[in-house]
Amino acid sequence: MAETKIPLDLILERMAEDAEKTRQRVSRASDVLLGELHYEIGSTPYEIVYEEDRVRLKHYTRNEEAENKLKVPLLVVYALINRETMLDLQPDRSVVKTFLQEGIDLYMVDWGYPTSKDRFLTIDDHVNGYMDNIVDFIRRKHGVPKINLMGICMGGTFCVIYSALHSEKIKNLITTVTPTNFDTDKGLLHVWMKDVDTDRMVRTFGNIPGDLMNFGFLLLNPARLMIDKYVGFMENMDNRDFVENFVRMERWIFDSPDVPGETFRQFVEDGYKNNLLIQNKMFVGGKKVDLKKITMPLLNFFGEYDHLVPPEACNQLTGAVGSRDAQDVCLETGHIGIYVSSRFQRQFAPRIVQWLKERDREDRVETAPDREMPDSLREAPLKKPPVRKKPAVRKTEATRKAPAGTNISPPARVRKSKQSLIQKIAEAI
Repeated sequence: MAETKIPLDLILERMAEDAEKTRQRVSRASDVLLGELHYEIGSTPYEIVYEEDRVRLKHYTRNEEAENKLKVPLLVVYALINRETMLDLQPDRSVVKTFLQEGIDLYMVDWGYPTSKDRFLTIDDHVNGYMDNIVDFIRRKHGVPKINLMGICMGGTFCVIYSALHSEKIKNLITTVTPTNFDTDKGLLHVWMKDVDTDRMVRTFGNIPGDLMNFGFLLLNPARLMIDKYVGFMENMDNRDFVENFVRMERWIFDSPDVPGETFRQFVEDGYKNNLLIQNKMFVGGKKVDLKKITMPLLNFFGEYDHLVPPEACNQLTGAVGSRDAQDVCLETGHIGIYVSSRFQRQFAPRIVQWLKERDREDRVETAPDREMPDSLREAPLKKPPVRKKPAVRKTEATRKAPAGTNISPPARVRKSKQSLIQKIAEAI
């Protein structure tokens, strides 16, 4: 039998070619990594128009030259986990910029960074306290009885609760990747949370650390989230656009505020363990959350491949509310792709804009006549509340603090004052 000869010359030639390609690629990567990188997030200009404790309200100025500008402002409420800057992650993929260019007057809640003083804040504090005060502030500022409301993930759940309890203040409701049905085993998070000892976690940590929450999310899909994406980075680190977008996403992921302990406990117990919301059995602030009281138009987005909030956790909402104008929109993407992918930039925000403008034309809210405004919006200017030297041990209420230079009326429900919070600054990647 003839002996097969190994073509050493060809092997050595191929190895030399691969080595040269690797050298060139490393050289390009060095130029990229050592050069000037632009990885800022949340770069769209905004103004802080309202502050209460750690919570701030961002106002983005719309394009006044846009056609068919909305008469009604839009308030976006993000989750307590991670930050609202995800909607403005990069200049060419920004939900915020799309809204502004289309003539939407946009507000976004910045929940800030909780400290130990916030441990006992409840869902009631966030929904009937901070959110209600913010909604009333926007209504007064624009002279409208109702505003548009959009919620994201946990923030969407808060918006559903708020719209059920304060339906008279909301004109249109938009929910995105919002868990409302927690009785599903399609997502690993929903399986895990059923066995979480929330009492022990709150006793141990107080506020639930954002880093701990992030680690749990990574474990939901460790191969993709802890290995594949970094392999992808190594393979593309000579691509400046890829590197900049990668760093932007990492900065956002690891900018994770803690979650107030009592709010975490309630969300897990009432949601994941007992599934009270979709059954109309949930109570917030002593009031029953009846989804049938959500009679305003509802647009409900969710992702087909969402590993955090699967479609089964979202798609029962439209059938549970009292609205005759309720739509489901399922997009072929995951939890974050809805907001940041180039493909869904063309499907998500423009769809919301179109939907809002159609309902703005159908039922236009006039802004001028003061006689049309509720009595609660025609009150004396706010007097500065007395300063409390020491917060209560267990607090369930909060006091609104008017930003400097504004002349606003007191909300219907004034919350007890808490000491100002010192915000922690997340390390940049």
